[in-house]
Amino acid sequence: MDALFDDSVMSRTPAKLRPGAYHLPGWLSLETQHWITERFREWGRGPVPPHSTMVAGHPMRVKTVCLGWHWSPNRYSRTADDVNGAVVPRVPSWLVDLGKRAVRETTGDPDKAAAYLPDAALVNYYDIHASMGMHQDREEAINAPVVSLSIGDGATFRLGNSENRNKPYQDVYLASGDLIVFEGPARFAYHGVTRIHPHSAPPGCGLGSGRINITLRQTGLR
Repeated sequence: MDALFDDSVMSRTPAKLRPGAYHLPGWLSLETQHWITERFREWGRGPVPPHSTMVAGHPMRVKTVCLGWHWSPNRYSRTADDVNGAVVPRVPSWLVDLGKRAVRETTGDPDKAAAYLPDAALVNYYDIHASMGMHQDREEAINAPVVSLSIGDGATFRLGNSENRNKPYQDVYLASGDLIVFEGPARFAYHGVTRIHPHSAPPGCGLGSGRINITLRQTGLR
């Protein structure tokens, strides 16, 4: 398993979208993507099944599995009270290590990477019709980086400003294996996914249709 996450399979050149926001295309090898997709299927078998979180009385278009902490609008909990009440599994150590590497390779700051201890992962599955509206990740108690990994069909990711859902924003195409990190001045930027690009998943990623997105957060909660 260690070979899947060796430095040799990862991109070396950070692409800064703006201060605090980074995009590294092709950061995960196809072999690693396939391996993570198999873990996604394992997580989907429970203890908490994939579910559509209710937001303002409406189900989200994506299906979510949570690790470490269960997310529901405006709160985190250790149990999936809005699904089946089960305790969510912990974030696996390999995923924590991957998050640390992502922070190190994007920011170039080894101390920031060493201090990064993601204790929550939101694993979202988008079918080809799914999207996600502009929102902030603000339920966390501390300002630590958000690490986002994409596997499967490509997506148009919209990175906005920190004040509202309107312009200015920029659209970025995220392909399978791409990494996005936002932290510091970009940590509370509004962001969303405006569309999924069907039939763009590369052979060998382990996912025939749709998109898996894993976002890692350090909540600062106990």
